[in-house]
Amino acid sequence: MAQFLDVICINRYFGWYSDTGHSELITYQMIKEVTAWHEKHLKPVVVTEYGAGALAGLHTDPPVVWTEDYQVVLMEQNFKAFDQLREMGYLIGEMIWNFADFATPQEYFRPTGCMKGVFTRERQPKFAAHFLRRRYAQLT
Repeated sequence: MAQFLDVICINRYFGWYSDTGHSELITYQMIKEVTAWHEKHLKPVVVTEYGAGALAGLHTDPPVVWTEDYQVVLMEQNFKAFDQLREMGYLIGEMIWNFADFATPQEYFRPTGCMKGVFTRERQPKFAAHFLRRRYAQLT
């Protein structure tokens, strides 16, 4: 008989679809959300989607939405939350959305498709790809 690990999976886009551009809220919101799910069900949580869109080559200082810089800031704030939640024993996994940009139907909220990839459609790395690689190399 097969055994299954009972987990909760959530997709959250703090700083992107909610509180857009407010990266200072991401760590707090992610910790609050995962903690609530864990405490309600007493099960480990996997964040199966998080991320921000970025147009390759677009940069600003300070970082704003749609820039590669903001995509990295959003990841950095999520990583702070993930590390704290992992230490608490609440989080057992994280998966960014998405590997590479991809085509979508024309929509006013997507400039040229889904731009949440850490790589472009041509598989060229954005700043986020390098940042994510360092993150995954540090996880044990």
